Amino acid sequence: MSKVIVVDTGKCYACLGCVVECAYRRTGAEESVPLTSGILTNAACEVVAVGVQPVPLVCNQCEDAPCATVCVTGAIHRESDGGPVVLDAERCIGCKACVMACPFGMIQLARDGKTVVKCDLCADRLAAGRQPACVEACPSGALEMRELDEVIAEAQAHASATVLANAAAK
Repeated sequence: MSKVIVVDTGKCYACLGCVVECAYRRTGAEESVPLTSGILTNAACEVVAVGVQPVPLVCNQCEDAPCATVCVTGAIHRESDGGPVVLDAERCIGCKACVMACPFGMIQLARDGKTVVKCDLCADRLAAGRQPACVEACPSGALEMRELDEVIAEAQAHASATVLANAAAK
């Protein structure tokens, strides 16, 4: 089954713990190493302000991932059905087709300009039974790893309840 990161914006207070943890994990730097822009630019997630509300942004791991569809070298792909969309940096030629194809702007050119930075849900951690670094680091619980089918069913139930409530109000 596919898993996705669900964001509860009401719980986020913009501590940036998710971004910092992601950056350290992706660079392999020890957390005792001072945070630099060189480390921070490797984060595959970000927190943006929508009005005054901080909103964590993570890759949606699209079922029919446009980034993987346009990748001419196959560097962006799924290793298994329902698995995360991953990047093989060795195969990436930095053409930026995936950057342009991502409808959510969650793929960026790496600092070296030769490859891209993309969230893979910390595939190595998932394989070991752990949460992605951003989820594990979130002190408020704003980020949560959930089964996609469960999230869809919950959204459909909420939408149905809203439609019924609106119809009853008329």
